[in-house]
Amino acid sequence: MKAFIEYLKTEKHKAENTLIAYGRDLSAFESFLLARNDKGLSDCEDSDAVAYILSLNKTNKSKATINRKISAIRAYYDYLVVNGKRKDNPFDKIKSARIDTRQIDYLSVEEAAQLMDLPAESFRGLRDKALLEFMYGTGARVSEVVRIKYEDINLKMNFATIREGNSESRIVPIGSHLHNALSRYFEEAYPSFKGGRPEPGDYVFINSRGGCLTRQGIWRLLRDYGEMIGAGERMSPQILRDTFAVHILQNGGDIRTLQELMGFDNMSVGLAYLAVIDIHVREVYKKTHPRA
Repeated sequence: MKAFIEYLKTEKHKAENTLIAYGRDLSAFESFLLARNDKGLSDCEDSDAVAYILSLNKTNKSKATINRKISAIRAYYDYLVVNGKRKDNPFDKIKSARIDTRQIDYLSVEEAAQLMDLPAESFRGLRDKALLEFMYGTGARVSEVVRIKYEDINLKMNFATIREGNSESRIVPIGSHLHNALSRYFEEAYPSFKGGRPEPGDYVFINSRGGCLTRQGIWRLLRDYGEMIGAGERMSPQILRDTFAVHILQNGGDIRTLQELMGFDNMSVGLAYLAVIDIHVREVYKKTHPRA
């Protein structure tokens, strides 16, 4: 496996995130083989490949994630075949799952600005303001937002460490609006919830009893604020993440930078955002060009 990863790095010039993803996918498959029949990667048979796909389909993993895993493993066995290590690729007959294109919904710049201005000048309002600014300003998943701790926020250097799960993390800049919102929240509101300023191991976003805000709590909070701007049914953590992505691309950001900021390893996600931008550009062209 190490030789294959090195090959991807030196010969195929794959990005570091891609190398990590390939290594993770192959290690997971290796663990499956070991548990299934005490086999190694080189011993895989067609039946093992089928069994693995069946096991993945029983999880809640998306089709895109499953397809990425299939692609990584198939590439590995292609590498073994080309280098004479195997005569066949057990994943050659495995077909990728058809992906239903997710509809990207996002707030306009005006809607996002209205949303950020809604929270009141109260302890809860300061917390909600910080939460909204954080989700819109970092593009973090709701599962990452509930895990963020005070030690992950660096207001002196203006960056946040987003924990993706296990030992993986990424660094996201903190903009001026988010910086101000977090500063006020930590100074004025947090002590009223927790009884003192946050310590390194404390969760950032907490409820009035000092406990960590849950995913369900954030959903309800967003829905309530969404109704105030006429977007109640649309409002969700995902729409803020999508808004983050679309607004960056609309203002000249590139897909590779977006991938680093948002932590997605499947480029079909980035292509979905690019498709939205393409539609937006064509609509502007039709409305503004005299010969459109």
